Amino acid sequence: MTDLDIAKTVTLKPISEIAKKFGVNTEDIEMYGKYKAKLPLKYIDKENASKSHLILVSAISPTPAGEGKTTMSIGLSEGLNRLGKKTTVVLREPSLGPVFGIKGGATGGGYSQVLPMEDINLHFTGDFSAIEKAHNLLSAIIDNNIQSKTNSLQLDPRTISWKRVVDLNDRALRRVIVGLGGTTSGIPRETGFDITAASEIMAILCLAQNITDLKTRLGNIFIGYTFNKTPIYAKDLKAEGAMAALLKDAIKPNLVQTIEGNPAIIHGGPFANIAQGTNSVIATLMGMSHSEYTVTEAGFGFDLGAEKFFDIKCQSAGLTPKAVVLTTTIRALKYHGGAELNSLTTENLEALKKGLPNLEKHLENITKFKVPAIIAINKFSSDTDTEIDIIKEFATSKGVKIALADIWAKGGEGAINLAKQVIEVVKSNTSDFKPLYHWKSSVKDKIETIAKEIYGAEHVDYTTKAKAHLRKITDLGLDGLPVCIAKTQKSLSDNPKLLGRPKDFIITVREIEIASGAGFLIPITGDIMRMPGLPAHPASEHIDINDEGEITGLF
Repeated sequence: MTDLDIAKTVTLKPISEIAKKFGVNTEDIEMYGKYKAKLPLKYIDKENASKSHLILVSAISPTPAGEGKTTMSIGLSEGLNRLGKKTTVVLREPSLGPVFGIKGGATGGGYSQVLPMEDINLHFTGDFSAIEKAHNLLSAIIDNNIQSKTNSLQLDPRTISWKRVVDLNDRALRRVIVGLGGTTSGIPRETGFDITAASEIMAILCLAQNITDLKTRLGNIFIGYTFNKTPIYAKDLKAEGAMAALLKDAIKPNLVQTIEGNPAIIHGGPFANIAQGTNSVIATLMGMSHSEYTVTEAGFGFDLGAEKFFDIKCQSAGLTPKAVVLTTTIRALKYHGGAELNSLTTENLEALKKGLPNLEKHLENITKFKVPAIIAINKFSSDTDTEIDIIKEFATSKGVKIALADIWAKGGEGAINLAKQVIEVVKSNTSDFKPLYHWKSSVKDKIETIAKEIYGAEHVDYTTKAKAHLRKITDLGLDGLPVCIAKTQKSLSDNPKLLGRPKDFIITVREIEIASGAGFLIPITGDIMRMPGLPAHPASEHIDINDEGEITGLF
């Protein structure tokens, strides 16, 4: 059966029942139908949260279809609950871009899913829409101020870095001209669109800890300069209050359920290749406030989402993870060992062995943060016993714990061994979390530390444009912000064709965007885009709905 077929076999529990199991008063939740609800921020208890065991699920470098971190996170949470450990899985919301593009949805798979699958993948509770509207409200205010004769800040249109966003993959919107049509239609200028997941508003929502913090961060968004070279921020346009008002519900995390009827929190959805790639601080703290174990995930490979989780989110929110579960698939190792995409279901021991250095590098990276690692093999039906044994032998040679997780087919039952290993690691109390760099280091030092230590680069090059941006950052006094490097997820390098564990390569920083509201800088490397495009045959071709409202084709 497909993921959607499996999801439709489950009889959902009323969300009020799930809320009670989670530990909140059912009269306080804000229901969105029978099976979804918003959780009020008052249920965050930082003292309780400090006692919860936070487990991060990451992955090796993925194939284009991804390696199942969300599926692994859900399965692990089910397994821990089966062992009597009150556990909540905390995830990101799906973006419509991948849903209609190549990757599909983000609600897990098989018997390791969060439900209702269709709702979560399509609009959900409207958080992305609210983020999009808040972002584009600021865009409209900026263009209105440029047009205005009575309320003008004398913004220089050539210096404005703020774009617009839409939650779809639409490459035609990457660069556009606005303001055409005459004097009443605005001032013509070049701008563009990013996907909503890459919006600074998304990043702000995911790092803010309350409404006051949200408004402060919104006000600190850098817009551009006046003709007199004075920097302008959103607060100078008096925009932060109205933007926050649009986000009044979006800031509240969403409560849903797993296939096995356990609580799941889903909130925020930044991509890890172009943003910080983790769910909201609020959602994580909410889960930790009511759970013995809290399982969360960070996007793409460890080099992207997990590095940002540790260096940005954990430092910003004061979080201390207890273990990293490194999702590993035989198909990805064969892919990084040189096997063709269309041959990954065929046994290929040579390619598998050649791909192991990619796994080795990610394990080395985890140790740099002083957090213990567990390899979790996400089992596929095409995996052979011989292939599985090769990875187990590799783990043994490295002294790393490993578990085979048959979570797609068996849900929580298939994660029992993994859950036991996680509990064992937590009990050992060997985590001594340490970030990779200090925020007070220079911007170049922070970039080069990540590029050399995490990616394995030999050197970092900066274009003339990037060097100018470094000077601008210094002039604005923003040197002390962490860096959120935008890089391809397909390789440890910034070249998607360099698979496995590349060495002696150069990372090229072509420009650096300022996200002063979110509280980080975005060095953009290689050819990475903040507005993806659709494939030749997008997933949307298979999605449909009938007269009874039944949706088909989601995956």
